[in-house]
Amino acid sequence: MKPSSRLITLAGALCVGLLTLNAADKKHPGGPKGGRLLEKTDPKAEFLVEKDNTATITFYDAALKPLPVSGQSVTVIADAKGGRKTVEFEKKGDVLVSKTKLPEGDALPVVVQFKQSADAKPQNHRFKLDLATCGGCKRAEYACICDH
Repeated sequence: MKPSSRLITLAGALCVGLLTLNAADKKHPGGPKGGRLLEKTDPKAEFLVEKDNTATITFYDAALKPLPVSGQSVTVIADAKGGRKTVEFEKKGDVLVSKTKLPEGDALPVVVQFKQSADAKPQNHRFKLDLATCGGCKRAEYACICDH
């Protein structure tokens, strides 16, 4: 193989590798209840939009077994048509439940602000809140686990 052929082959392999990494970055692990697992939270947190357009946050251990709420707090900030709307959460049983419904709209940009404790620095998780059903995995698009 000529040196220029090797270089082209190596460049092609590198491009394929980068595309694979990029696709993996876009795929999100799904939660046990069909919601979106928020990345880099400890314990793992699942954001789920309920049928009545409220949201529930459930916490899980590493094996995805449910854990009770223990001082964590969550706030959702949504960019709705009428401006930004903040949705607060309260503890109900072993989960956090939104006090109000999420704003209506298609593919709203949202920030889920997660705090491990009252004095902890908040972690922001940004994504589009798209409630349409994915044709591949049959989950809501915001919780899609497909590679598309």
